[in-house]
Amino acid sequence: MAEEAKNESSVQDMEVVPVYDQTGGDAAGNGVKRKRDDGDELEDEKENSVEEERLQNGSGPKGPVLGFKSFTTSVAIYDYFSAFLRSWSPNVNVNKYEHMMLLDLLQKGHQEPEKKIGDGVKAFQVRYHPEYKSRCFFLVRNDDSCDDFSLRKCVDHILPLPENMQKKSGVNKALGGRNGGGGRGGWRGRGGGKPRN
Repeated sequence: MAEEAKNESSVQDMEVVPVYDQTGGDAAGNGVKRKRDDGDELEDEKENSVEEERLQNGSGPKGPVLGFKSFTTSVAIYDYFSAFLRSWSPNVNVNKYEHMMLLDLLQKGHQEPEKKIGDGVKAFQVRYHPEYKSRCFFLVRNDDSCDDFSLRKCVDHILPLPENMQKKSGVNKALGGRNGGGGRGGWRGRGGGKPRN
């Protein structure tokens, strides 16, 4: 009982001081001005946000904006989506954030986005391509039809990739892939030919 009386008296002795936010008004948003230490009042004008200042000064994003991110180089775009391609589980729809990123990549980077998207994209997935046997982005349309698209071609259409990253035609044939007949497991490769004695 004595403790409660002590707490009540200390509460009565306390001075109530309004809490101010960093914009100069009180926390309740009443627009009350806060005085500076030297006695000058803060300006009533709202300061521009960092984003507004950046846009006015022309110091905004230097490269393309895809979805919610801005990129400075084509290599940065390629690295972002390539890392995502390698890390996402196959045959699982991507989350909403990555869906927006991939949709924007497709719309801005594909040669014929309207034709590729069709009646709309229900989902994006990472799948193993049936022909190339490598991970690839697939879109699932609203009518449940599926189609793949090239990350490299989309990025190259937005910002040209460096020479060493561009797709070279005929590389698979030179390295023994598809119809080249010179890679591992070819008809003249391991385990073929006459049996040894």
